Amino acid sequence: MKTWLDKWEPEDEKFWNETGSKIAWKTLTITTLTLILSFASWFIMSVIVVKLPGLGFSYTKNQLFWLAAVPGLAAGILRIIHTFILPIFGTRHVVTFATLIKLLPVIGIGIAVMNPATPFWLFMILAFATGFGGGDFSSYMPSTSLFFPKRLKGTALGIQAGIGNFGVSLAQFVTPVVLSVALYGPPSTFTKIEVKEAKQIFANTSLEKQAELFSTIDPKKQKAILSNVDSKVMDSVCKAINSKDNSQVFVSLPLKVKAKIIDNANPKLAQIFLNKLHPGNHAVINKDIYIQSATFWYVPFLIIMAILSWFYLRSIPMKASIKEQMDIFSNKHTWYCTITYVMTFGTFAGLSAAFPLMIKFLYGEFPNAPDPLKYAFYGPLIGSASRIVFGFVADKVGGAILTTITGLGILGGAVILVSQGLVVPTSMEQFPLFVGVILVMFFFTGIGNAGTFRQYPIIFSENQRQAAGVIGWTAAIAAFGPFIFASLIGSNIATNGGANQFFIGLILFTILATTINWWFYNRKGCEKPS
Repeated sequence: MKTWLDKWEPEDEKFWNETGSKIAWKTLTITTLTLILSFASWFIMSVIVVKLPGLGFSYTKNQLFWLAAVPGLAAGILRIIHTFILPIFGTRHVVTFATLIKLLPVIGIGIAVMNPATPFWLFMILAFATGFGGGDFSSYMPSTSLFFPKRLKGTALGIQAGIGNFGVSLAQFVTPVVLSVALYGPPSTFTKIEVKEAKQIFANTSLEKQAELFSTIDPKKQKAILSNVDSKVMDSVCKAINSKDNSQVFVSLPLKVKAKIIDNANPKLAQIFLNKLHPGNHAVINKDIYIQSATFWYVPFLIIMAILSWFYLRSIPMKASIKEQMDIFSNKHTWYCTITYVMTFGTFAGLSAAFPLMIKFLYGEFPNAPDPLKYAFYGPLIGSASRIVFGFVADKVGGAILTTITGLGILGGAVILVSQGLVVPTSMEQFPLFVGVILVMFFFTGIGNAGTFRQYPIIFSENQRQAAGVIGWTAAIAAFGPFIFASLIGSNIATNGGANQFFIGLILFTILATTINWWFYNRKGCEKPS
């Protein structure tokens, strides 16, 4: 069975109607289905990390954000590689191999999560490996742009990217469902601490007993628990008691803070501690879950799609060396398009990775705290849906105006998050507005993702190969979004207890990206109307 097609001329109406259309739409169907699995496997870690503390994994808050961030780092690096390998190896080989290699992280993580003693460095390697799922986007999209005529590129790219993006919400929606399904291996006990009940236990227990029990905890774990205290609160307490003894500091903390920090540090340790303070309490809730099922369910689907890819996909004869493809970097519009796509897709992917952990660590300490996985999937779902819908709109009105609108929408959302204190919350009353604003931002990212992918083939219309290369390159850099968002937001929260600084930075970057898009691609008389 031949890998390379003898010829490909989608702009030839006769060729398209007789041969090209059938092959192109078949290719789009198969690659889009595999892309769904790519995005889903890429964001596995973003949904698993919120469960790790309750399963007994003693990772710090910052380490959990790093586990959610590293897949973005990996995807960005791998997308750069994918940008250049498509013309060399072709659609058939690239898609088949990219689908099979994702079996490594999904099986590896499934095994690792069953053992709370799994070292952090191993989880980091597995988290990096999930980047395989994010990396192949930079082969899939350029491939699709080559298969379709100009008049259908925006529609085809919008369908593939939009439906493919549903993989993110698929991972975040399916995970809570499959946790109760035994696919392989024994269940794990997930421990949750009711902060309100824990607060009552501390109120009814003498400070002497609390200090005595806290002193029996390993010093490293004591330090980990106290590291969750806000720096201002810690300084105030140490100054008031004139001591830095861990036990004395702990018992001198406000009741609410004690309950929060011991749960945040390690719910399993909190369970032991609270049971010793008050046996038979109602603060500790245990539930058996099959955390490994969150990854194992991907295995049969990946195998099936790899087989379909090998037997039904073909490659367009457009071979070019890596050196020949480097010419895209001498064009200033490559860099301008990179900035605008970081604003649109970078924000979509970044929020997708950080949203569950933001819910957990910004609002998870209040009474009646929300389950992050009940809300997390809505964002990617909305962003993916709007990308599909506005892909058709972009074909009618152009992409540049949609990208400008997106910039204004993201800017407005970030301003509200900062000005209303939604990322440094003081009560659960702020949670509905927080979720609402984040979901609106997701909606605008979908509009922008549709707009930018309509723009790029037009901006580089004089060279089809360059257009495909730029699509791959911009997607590669934007894939660093999860790494940038999760690592910086995590660092902000760990250091300051909130994420205001990050979103102020997002405001400034969005202003820059929106201005570039308006000046070069959107205003009357612009250089490259698109």
